[in-house]
Amino acid sequence: MGYEALEVTREGAVAWLTLNRPHALNALSAVMVDELHDFLRELPRDRKTRVVVMRGAGRAFCAGLDLKEQSGGGGVDVVKATVARTYDIQRKMSDLVVAIRRAPQPFIAAVRGPASGGGFALALAADVRVAGESARFNAAFIRIGLSACDMGVSYFLPRAVGMSIASELMLTGRFIDAHRALATGLVSEVAPDSELDQAAGRLAQEMTETSPLGLRLTKECLGAAVDAGGLEQAIQIEDRNQTLCVRAGYIAEGARAFVEKRKPRFEDEA
Repeated sequence: MGYEALEVTREGAVAWLTLNRPHALNALSAVMVDELHDFLRELPRDRKTRVVVMRGAGRAFCAGLDLKEQSGGGGVDVVKATVARTYDIQRKMSDLVVAIRRAPQPFIAAVRGPASGGGFALALAADVRVAGESARFNAAFIRIGLSACDMGVSYFLPRAVGMSIASELMLTGRFIDAHRALATGLVSEVAPDSELDQAAGRLAQEMTETSPLGLRLTKECLGAAVDAGGLEQAIQIEDRNQTLCVRAGYIAEGARAFVEKRKPRFEDEA
């Protein structure tokens, strides 16, 4: 793919999506935002990619919006733009996290260095976050005159760490480091920076060993169940998904593998 600000490589069923502006700490430029939309737009039709690992090149995950580009005339001057134009720009940014959540593939965020502002939002939108020891997260929006409630942060963060810690981080913009992030449930694992890709790769590989349909429906059901009106609504979604998985035939191979004490070999869907 001929991307300028992204690099996409594939290892089997895993796509490695690298934010590739290391000179700018992978800040979100206009080009990067457009390219992320292009990548995310294709995922629902991509049956070969079953898991996406999102990471940053160099020493940062993503420093948020490229403020230098904004102030240097490289982007739209949001101060002088009309309300309608400002809203369009805002929605284009926030649509990134919606697209990540809508994607049928689970996303793993492998975070090294700062994940600030929009970078924090991208990490939060991922299904699982794995942190290098240098990882630092913050809702930087509030430190530059904006609300910290941006790009889904007000939705994802309280669900990850609870209201008290979410309020602390969002009302101050202070950083949370990797080890506190692990203690609060913001990330699932902390690894040395040099071993971060291997940790994310192992997790992705385990996901690809499940059935293609079961993996997608599990992501879908988790997203729906966390906002379900109650237990019965969540169970209705679960029952529907289990019925689909049974009818797809994967349970036969799963049962054989269990009896034969081996890993199941699930074939990709046609």
